[in-house]
Amino acid sequence: MNLREAEKTIAELREQISRHDYLYYVLAEPEISDQHYDKLYRQLLDLETQYPDLVTPESPTQRVGGQPLEGFAQVTHAVPMLSIDNTYNEGELREFDRRVAKGLSGERYTYVLDPKIDGVAISLRYEEGQLVLAATRGDGERGDDITQNARTIRAIPLRLKAGGDLFSGKIPEVVEVRGEVFWPTADFEKYNKQREAAGEPTFANPRNATAGTLKQLDSRIVAQRRLSFMAHGFGRIEPLSVESHWDLFQRFKAWGIPTNPHIKRVEDIDAVVREIHAWDKKRHAMAYATDGVVVKVDCIDQRRKLGVTSRSPRWCIAYKFAAERARTRLHSVRFQVGKLGTITPVANLEPVLLAGTTVKSASLHNFDQIERLGVRVGDFVYVEKAGEIIPQVVEVDEKDRPKDTRPIMPPEQCPVCSSKTVRDEGGVFLRCVSPACPAQIKERLRYFCGRDQMDIEGVGTALAEQLVDSGLVTEFADLYCLKDRREELVALERMGPKSADNLLAAIEKSKGNPLSRLLAALNIQHVGVNTAELLAERFGSMDALLAADAEELQEIEGIGPEVATSIIEFMHGKGGKRTIEHLRSIGVNRTEPKRNRSAEYRYFFDKTIVVTGTLERFSRQEAEDLIKSRGGRTAGSVSGKTAFVVAGKNPGSKLDKARDFGVEVIDETEFIIRAGMSS
Repeated sequence: MNLREAEKTIAELREQISRHDYLYYVLAEPEISDQHYDKLYRQLLDLETQYPDLVTPESPTQRVGGQPLEGFAQVTHAVPMLSIDNTYNEGELREFDRRVAKGLSGERYTYVLDPKIDGVAISLRYEEGQLVLAATRGDGERGDDITQNARTIRAIPLRLKAGGDLFSGKIPEVVEVRGEVFWPTADFEKYNKQREAAGEPTFANPRNATAGTLKQLDSRIVAQRRLSFMAHGFGRIEPLSVESHWDLFQRFKAWGIPTNPHIKRVEDIDAVVREIHAWDKKRHAMAYATDGVVVKVDCIDQRRKLGVTSRSPRWCIAYKFAAERARTRLHSVRFQVGKLGTITPVANLEPVLLAGTTVKSASLHNFDQIERLGVRVGDFVYVEKAGEIIPQVVEVDEKDRPKDTRPIMPPEQCPVCSSKTVRDEGGVFLRCVSPACPAQIKERLRYFCGRDQMDIEGVGTALAEQLVDSGLVTEFADLYCLKDRREELVALERMGPKSADNLLAAIEKSKGNPLSRLLAALNIQHVGVNTAELLAERFGSMDALLAADAEELQEIEGIGPEVATSIIEFMHGKGGKRTIEHLRSIGVNRTEPKRNRSAEYRYFFDKTIVVTGTLERFSRQEAEDLIKSRGGRTAGSVSGKTAFVVAGKNPGSKLDKARDFGVEVIDETEFIIRAGMSS
């Protein structure tokens, strides 16, 4: 395939993927399977890898950012994101309608009803059809810039599509979409099962998990969690050429913005009440958690007449359904051990029907929560489905407490490996700190082999479980001894000679990885890829790092007392020392290549540089790789410690942040000169 053919094929694949995203998220009418979609995506990714000059920011492959952010910049909303008044009863709903009628002085009005998805409100800003900013609600006036995370959500279009003949194909210069990011029920439950299988604490409910996910500094983590999005409102739209919410949302749909398929327009408050009662009966069958219905005046001009209070609009109200709960008895408590040794108490219950399913167990989260509830084994308790998904104990019926109840005591030893448990200093978690704990080793092994760690292809969850269950691997160093146990490896399910040889080759190759990858793979608490790179760059070898004290560690930007303590405890703890020594004994590399200190790269060495916007000669990743090759560091956000910012086209809020901090901004031409590539 020549360049011209590749360009044509890439354009066709992008168009196909965009069309299938529209069919799936906007029309809810998918035409192909997930497997077929993934095949198209892989074809595009392979071609773009082969022809990197053809990669564009709008490509579906560019949704996930490269390096994790250092933090989130604050942005001011063009139109404040106000909260909505709530009601739980029909009387207050009708009182709201009387206020609307009075405020409109006898004008005829209609309502739009929108199911209230239990998620996290965000604002998306499109300029000339392209997504330029995504922000959380924050305090309503200012929120966090989460553009990098929002780009990973496939339901959010990176570029709006023309609306066809119906709307003359024109999209306003500025379109601000307000909506809800949420975790679909099936995907949330699947992810929680994976965490449970790995011995990690499960998330309590989709909403809190979604909020936590959007706060992740590494967009790759966000991409793994399959969040979704639906629009429910709007901010600034210039020019605004429609008169009603209903008509605007028809345009949203045509532009490729997902809207709720259950949105309705009704004539009066009686119809509102009927629809709310009907929705209460069918909401449990939806693919996402809902906790009510939002009632909005449809006409935009009438909304302006009704106005807003200091915190909420006068033209809408949210009718919320009461959470379902059930009373049952807590028979016993079991303790689950997670990847980092976190011990989570889980209540074993007398089976009870709740929101259409039989509940036999419920999370107690941690031992501080047990103390707050005052719950004991044998108690009668009330259980709710948080976010209508995950059962949790929310209250104890102390008036009917049996005489034979007994306290729930935190285990002094790990329930799996019998190691002594340790409570986080100032925290609420109890942990098993033994790196050899069987309940942790499977997930730690999978993590050790991950792409951003030792990059041993083929060691996923299933194989990691087999390797540990068969006794072939009890610690990381055992991986490198598998070549001496090839016959046993071949005998594993779905392995075979060829797969075994490929795995052994990948394992052997990983021995030569730099120290930064090894440090990231060791699963040291609070040490991710970025911190591992900082440590490796500063100390250069494992021996030098082992000799460092907490004070030296904290001299590194981004490493504070908590992270330093975690590193010291791992490096000098019995389990960590054994792990490091065993990896050394089988020949795993323990050094980091020295960064280029050449005088010609003085602009880069030991400096933090931010790349923003679209460059003509480089992709974002290529520019950041070049900076690192010249001895520099890259960051995802601008701070006072940023040396300079490389700004391409459409640089967004990072350019404003650079100006606020007085940080130097250079263009691509100057970047090329400083990199010594001008010739």
